[in-house]
Amino acid sequence: MRNTQAWRPDLEPVVRSPEVKRGPREGQTLAGDSLWVRYFNFVKLPHTLFALPFALLGVVYASGVRALELRQLVLVVVAFTAARFAAMGFNRIVDRRIDALNPRTRDRELPAGRLSLRQASVAVAIGCLVFVLAAGMLNRLCLLLSPVALAWILLYSYTKWWTHWSHFWLGASLAIAPVGGYLAITGAWSDPWWALLAIAGAVTLWVAGFDILYALQDESFDRAQGLRSMVVWLGARGSILVARAVHLLTVLLLVLFGLGAGFGVWYYGGVVAAGLLLFWEHRLVRPGDLSRLDAAFFTMNGVLSVVVFLAALMDRIT
Repeated sequence: MRNTQAWRPDLEPVVRSPEVKRGPREGQTLAGDSLWVRYFNFVKLPHTLFALPFALLGVVYASGVRALELRQLVLVVVAFTAARFAAMGFNRIVDRRIDALNPRTRDRELPAGRLSLRQASVAVAIGCLVFVLAAGMLNRLCLLLSPVALAWILLYSYTKWWTHWSHFWLGASLAIAPVGGYLAITGAWSDPWWALLAIAGAVTLWVAGFDILYALQDESFDRAQGLRSMVVWLGARGSILVARAVHLLTVLLLVLFGLGAGFGVWYYGGVVAAGLLLFWEHRLVRPGDLSRLDAAFFTMNGVLSVVVFLAALMDRIT
């Protein structure tokens, strides 16, 4: 039976007293109490490394179809960063009370009281506005699609309440990045049509796989609170098998994308490196041993996206 004391999104947040001793600082955050540092930590800005290189991969692909302007490149980076800020900030707002109950997350900015709900909400609204404006400055198609993209990435925050497949929704949210990068430069879908679908699928499965691994550390808490995930559904061993399967498919889809985009040796060398990184990542995470999860989650995946992008860039410029 589900825990009747589980958190509900309609309840107000629990904010700890400022006098409560601060716990260990969460990974990928900065020390300090300035407002900028608090906003930086609020959205874990280093996590931008996960998908920004894939947005730029879409730009590299598009550069083979249409000449790239510096203005477009800047706008792609601005649009992506703003959208990610809005999505991550909105997720923190929706999860503020559940974060206060979880020992791993209770020291985040909202439950700890270092940012107010109003400060967070205004920042998220600004992020949404900047994203739409940047999209509009790119081309009409990006402007028309920007509300759809925003709705998708914001709705992710509620998926953990009704589906075990939330990891794949998150993956599809980040998969908007390479598609958006391509559309920003060309203003049209790819030829062949399946090339963008291949890279979107690769990013979706890549993100879903490492998000499943990251969810392992919250298995007991999520069960107690009535939250849903692959880990809650299948247990640690079963969910790790799912993560391995989708990461194998990720590599295959990266190869398929390379064929559609016309990339060569440099790119496929990057795909091989990405496959090796994923293999090592799964060597680090085992049922009952999550001691190296942070290294697997952040370092390996941050490096992977950069490697694939740089390999594609080298292929295009050489």
